[in-house]
Amino acid sequence: MNDTANPTEPAPTRVMLVDDHELIRTGLAGVFDLQDDMEVVGVAGSVAECMARCAELRPDVVVTDLQLQDGTGLDIVRALRKRSETIGLVVLTMHSGDDQIFAAMEAGASGFVGKDAPSSEVVKAARHARVSPRSFVCAGLVGAMMRRSAAESTRLTDREHEVLLLLADGLGAAQIGQRLYLSESTAKSHIAKIYQKLGATNRAQALVTAMRIGLLSTVKPS
Repeated sequence: MNDTANPTEPAPTRVMLVDDHELIRTGLAGVFDLQDDMEVVGVAGSVAECMARCAELRPDVVVTDLQLQDGTGLDIVRALRKRSETIGLVVLTMHSGDDQIFAAMEAGASGFVGKDAPSSEVVKAARHARVSPRSFVCAGLVGAMMRRSAAESTRLTDREHEVLLLLADGLGAAQIGQRLYLSESTAKSHIAKIYQKLGATNRAQALVTAMRIGLLSTVKPS
């Protein structure tokens, strides 16, 4: 920091970096050191080291890798979030699938950034985490939520899945009812519900969609 800085200016955000690769820690430190409003106060290469150093240094924001030798970044997030509602917690990882995004959010992270993102995105997430630590940000969150919603909307009950399998075998409503000891009208009701969930208007569309999303592995030829 500049020694002539105005003493009324806010103190820089104190950042700790956690990654088990020294090269990545050094690279991130270089990025944050270029920011006038950021100061790297410590680095760690493991969960245990991070927890010990956080108790000592009391950073404002922790940026942690997801995979560490003695645990995960989510272990750090959960532990630090239990200690403080105001600490910023950013998860930085190569593994940026939907499951990892939701796991970070549910653990109490402030942000989630893929390691393939520009360094400016990491800094942006850290700034957000300092100001709004309990508000989760992630560039892929909207897409992940849409995929989760779509999966939930197409989830079939056990009975509906049984009916779907029989539809795939070429059976009609009356035959399905006999096979499952249901009335024909009940079988038709299950079929209609399957069509609705799969966004289909007929048997062929339903089976194609079911194959595409993995609900069926084979369909008996018509």
